[in-house]
Amino acid sequence: MAKQIDGVVECVRYKNGQIVAVRAYERRGFAFSDRMLLDRKALIERLQKGKQFVSGSRQEFMAGTFTLSKPVLLVKSDDREFISTNENAQQDELENVPLF
Repeated sequence: MAKQIDGVVECVRYKNGQIVAVRAYERRGFAFSDRMLLDRKALIERLQKGKQFVSGSRQEFMAGTFTLSKPVLLVKSDDREFISTNENAQQDELENVPLF
């Protein structure tokens, strides 16, 4: 059985090639939270604690139902950490996640 997801990243904001903030939904028991903004530090802390986030979008008029895409990973390379949907990332990059 697949691990239950802890959050869905819906949109991302970059500055100089680094994630500044993401708009996400977090699991709260059986339901999901309202939209929330997480800065880069908060997202990294959640990923370091083992929380599983995926990219995706909420289906309109379907409450906590999401169209899911790729898992969001914390990639370590040369003593640096990147947030990416690609395991071999050299910078922050969430593929196919819209900007806001």
